[in-house]
Amino acid sequence: MLCDLQVNGFIGVDFSAPDLTPDGFREAGHALIQRGVDLFLPTFITSAMATYERNFSIACQALEADTTLASHIPGFHLEGPFISPEPGAVGAHDPHCVRLPDCAAFDQIMAYAKGRIRLLTLAAEQPGADALARHAVAQGVAVSCGHQLASAADLARLADAGATALTHLGNGMPNSVNRHRNAVLAGLGETRLNIMFIPDGHHLPLEFLQMLARLVPVSRLIATSDASPAAGLPPGRYHVLGNDAVLEPNGLLHNPEKQCLVGSSATLVECAEVLRSIRHFTENEIQQMVWDNPRKLIGV
Repeated sequence: MLCDLQVNGFIGVDFSAPDLTPDGFREAGHALIQRGVDLFLPTFITSAMATYERNFSIACQALEADTTLASHIPGFHLEGPFISPEPGAVGAHDPHCVRLPDCAAFDQIMAYAKGRIRLLTLAAEQPGADALARHAVAQGVAVSCGHQLASAADLARLADAGATALTHLGNGMPNSVNRHRNAVLAGLGETRLNIMFIPDGHHLPLEFLQMLARLVPVSRLIATSDASPAAGLPPGRYHVLGNDAVLEPNGLLHNPEKQCLVGSSATLVECAEVLRSIRHFTENEIQQMVWDNPRKLIGV
């Protein structure tokens, strides 16, 4: 059984694109289910408010019209817009749409989503992040810290405010960081936060996965795919998540100009196989990371 908390799109359908349609949303969802993903959160990245209004409405319409699909989608993941606008930390997101944490803005987006947001990613160091975390948690939303330049103190403050996870630790950060003071080490050290990570064979090197296996209790680990709209498509050039990206034959999906990844070309099915291949986890531990822990995080 597989539960993926971060799916940006599939088979050419971008959940954050201005041309998203109900049919496209349904087709992508059913295709993902057919690949073996039992539960997933469609993920909506940093966008203009008008795009949130349009796309959440389309997604909600699709779920209301398709009860089978709705049974596989317990809610949505809002990844942004309350993240860092800094190069590297912003990743493939549009920095022009990034905004400071704002409870009123979050409430407006939640209304567009008809209360279906189950997971919020924000940057812990941004002013007002702790207030927004408390506000979201009070509404039953799990809060995760990511796309950030957060210090240990920032993460501690967010954990105090009710945050319970880190979004794709080791990614959504600059390629070069301080060797001691950086978001990876801060995240590893804040034991109140679960670690979401992307074991697709490209987002994190083998050594990073081995480090997680040796240093972090499995109860804190949540595997996600970060599946891109290009997932499920053949190698080539694609415009995904607002980026001109290249999908290499080996599965690497990247923006050569920005020198960043643009989501993953894998599903959680392939990610589970990568975890098996490193031979550091038992099958029961992998099941915890791809099914038990993600459902626990969002209260399913």
